[in-house]
Amino acid sequence: MSSSLEYYKVFYYVATLGSITLASEKLCISQPAVSQAVRQLEQSLDCQLFMRMSKGVKLTREGEFLFDYVKSGLESIWHGENMLRRMRDLETGEVRIGASDMTLQFYLLPYLEKFHELYPGIKVTVSNGPTPETLRFLYEGKIDFGVVSTPFEARNEVKSTSVKEVRNVFIAGEKFKHLEGKKLSYDILKELPCIFLEKNTSTRTFMDQFLKEREVEVEPEFELSTSDMIVQFAMRNLGIGCVMSGFAQMELEKGNLIELQFKEPMPGRQFAIITDSKTPISPAGKKILKLMIDDIS
Repeated sequence: MSSSLEYYKVFYYVATLGSITLASEKLCISQPAVSQAVRQLEQSLDCQLFMRMSKGVKLTREGEFLFDYVKSGLESIWHGENMLRRMRDLETGEVRIGASDMTLQFYLLPYLEKFHELYPGIKVTVSNGPTPETLRFLYEGKIDFGVVSTPFEARNEVKSTSVKEVRNVFIAGEKFKHLEGKKLSYDILKELPCIFLEKNTSTRTFMDQFLKEREVEVEPEFELSTSDMIVQFAMRNLGIGCVMSGFAQMELEKGNLIELQFKEPMPGRQFAIITDSKTPISPAGKKILKLMIDDIS
């Protein structure tokens, strides 16, 4: 680097604020010091970076070209510094978690409650989305860890720890009462209106794969984004729904829904904690992870 990093920092703030005066206030240095830094940088690069206007300054074409690179570089450095501070600060730190509606409601929520009681000063951010989106956030370093449901495919650097077994159920409303108690074949789903989750979810992937292995291909009448909506559609007799059992438990107990029984039960699947060896976990993140892992050890 031919010029001091401090010169580029001054250049960044003058360009961003459009004023030597405002830049000096932001940097807590004198206006002559700001002007001197800009001149030194211009001399070093042998080009003019700013045009002096009646009110403030404006980047030249060369200055605009350089600013794109300086902005990216400096903001990356500052982001790295903030990440480091976040990792070291447990009292006022932050933990970022990725979870779906299902894993949040039926696994993660009690741990968040306990963690908040122990460390009320720590900010907890939950990025809510299906498993593929949680994996993407993990790869991009946007979360400390994720809680997902199987099945999923991940990069080699991702470690998965199973924490809870869950199962899918097929549910229906009063209109399909005649099917209650019977040991059904999955072929019957071809003849019935079905209500499934969208295809970008682990629940749908698991069900589709299970049925495909038995040469059963179903085109659902409805594809919905949430399991709660599947339960509501099923209660209104719009078809046979497939959800993780927890979503339907209350309505099954009330008698508003029935669970269909099949000759071959669908196997269970897992909730899993996922971490990435390439993504550092904050101290706060390690604390809540320990609460969860200790429960299974």
